[in-house]
Amino acid sequence: MKYTDNISGIKINIEAVDISIGDDVRDTIRKVISRLSRFYDRIEWADIYLEDKKDKSTNQKQVSIRLGIPGNDPFASEYGDDFHALLTAVEDKLQKQLERR
Repeated sequence: MKYTDNISGIKINIEAVDISIGDDVRDTIRKVISRLSRFYDRIEWADIYLEDKKDKSTNQKQVSIRLGIPGNDPFASEYGDDFHALLTAVEDKLQKQLERR
């Protein structure tokens, strides 16, 4: 499924591969992007990729986020079992990348 959203002028593209995500996950994504925009105010877009590989026994979920900013785009990815925890982990990685700019 694909979802598109817009928060504070940032276009959010969510691609959930072979799964449907709930409103709670979309709300968490909005909060993550909103918090990241406090660290860098020139984010133009965010591509969020969510996947659930049910054939794996552990770390079956994946979250990847790429932010569109002038220059090199920050990117982070994480594997685990809970989308909310993964989004928080990816947010921390991206925040560190944005602080270095």
